[in-house]
Amino acid sequence: MGALAVVALIGRVVVIFALLKAVPLAFALHGKDPAEGAFLSAAALTAVCGLAMSLATRRFRRELQPRDGFLLVALVWLLLPAFGALPLWLAIPGLSATDAYFEAMSALTATGATVLSGLDQLPLSLNVWRAFMQFVGGLGIIVLAVAILPLLGVGGSQLFRAETHGPLKDQKLTPRIAETARALWVVYFILALACLLAYRAAGMGWADAFIHMCSTISLGGFSNYDASLGHFDSPLIEAVAIVFMMLAGVHLVLYFLVWRGRSPAVLWRSPEVRAFYAVIAGAIALVTAHLLLTGTYGSPAEALRHAAFHVVSLATTTGYSSEDYGLWPLFSPMLLLLLGCFATCAGSTGGGIKMVRMLLLVKQARRELVRIVHPNVVNPVVLGERAISDRVIQGVIAYMMIYGATLTALTMAMLATGLDAVTAFTAVVATLNNIGPGLGMVGPAANYGTLSDVQTWIGSFAMLLGRLELLAVLVLLTPQFWRK
Repeated sequence: MGALAVVALIGRVVVIFALLKAVPLAFALHGKDPAEGAFLSAAALTAVCGLAMSLATRRFRRELQPRDGFLLVALVWLLLPAFGALPLWLAIPGLSATDAYFEAMSALTATGATVLSGLDQLPLSLNVWRAFMQFVGGLGIIVLAVAILPLLGVGGSQLFRAETHGPLKDQKLTPRIAETARALWVVYFILALACLLAYRAAGMGWADAFIHMCSTISLGGFSNYDASLGHFDSPLIEAVAIVFMMLAGVHLVLYFLVWRGRSPAVLWRSPEVRAFYAVIAGAIALVTAHLLLTGTYGSPAEALRHAAFHVVSLATTTGYSSEDYGLWPLFSPMLLLLLGCFATCAGSTGGGIKMVRMLLLVKQARRELVRIVHPNVVNPVVLGERAISDRVIQGVIAYMMIYGATLTALTMAMLATGLDAVTAFTAVVATLNNIGPGLGMVGPAANYGTLSDVQTWIGSFAMLLGRLELLAVLVLLTPQFWRK
């Protein structure tokens, strides 16, 4: 009965998703582009499927249990990309169902990996839909972080509560979750509106500004140009992107607390935010120096411009590029991918393991080193003047072990299909951490369209695992989950 109740709820979600296709359809109707029929057909089919699921299971609606939440989340994020892929599959000649699903999964998980070439020639409505799915996925990720991930016991939201002051820190699946979600939506839309206007003021047209606003605030990185933001070759547009990527890389609840307290001090009090800014600043300085010392750029200003943009883009897991950084000396591209694995804050729309987990791991390592010298010392892990329980530390360590095992297993699977080592490893890093571009055959000047179907499905699975923080999916594969 629990599974049928989940299907009933999924049916309603699918119907809402069908209504969202009205946004790209409006662009199609306004511009009279050839994808109009694809969106009408896809919206109708999506709505029919959603209504069928909802009506067939209406007798089984009830309040969901925590176990049902895991199943709901996994099924929603598995099914919605299929419905999101329909307009792409119907409108783009020669696009396979596998590639269409990968593109939609990349959009909804705000990864930004693409299999498509010739984005400049695609109908505007399709580019709008790709970016708008990232915007919707980003919003869904925020609600997921507040409502579902605390059930994992080691989710980013729970870790955030260990360092956050204020009444919002303890809200999850409670009657007050709607209040929390509304506050987050308000912050999200205010940032989106500011980003849209900033891109327009920097010289973008309204359509370009809308598309890049969607993929900037969601930290997704889709563009409607093959050259990404390099198409504009504008330091001002890159500066706008840097500002809003940095803003979106912080837990959005903090902005609500800033507004309510009328003081930005809450941002500086967060050790995770301080570490986020410090890592970004240090990485920019390091990459700038490396590019100058290796002669990649002759001017400090040019080196700083490209280093700052790409460090922020990759560290926040957005994945924009202004040029092919894959051609830089290997140290810098590898550092960029490494930053994408951990730099963003918990509760943001970014991917990776999150900065708060990295902070806790570093502090735990330091504690163990102290214990070697002083075995009897009382030395708790402290984050933001709060002692972190051993249970949370153990959960973080377990998460990191699973993360490492998953990264290794997926890389070996890619290697088994015949990919070279650089492409296999960086493709998994980029998809598992929702970064987008990797190196080699999937670098910033290329895309994932050269991968085989098997490799593409591995990438799709990696994106799903990364967005749902591994455990929400992997728990479904345990026999204990299915036992009553």
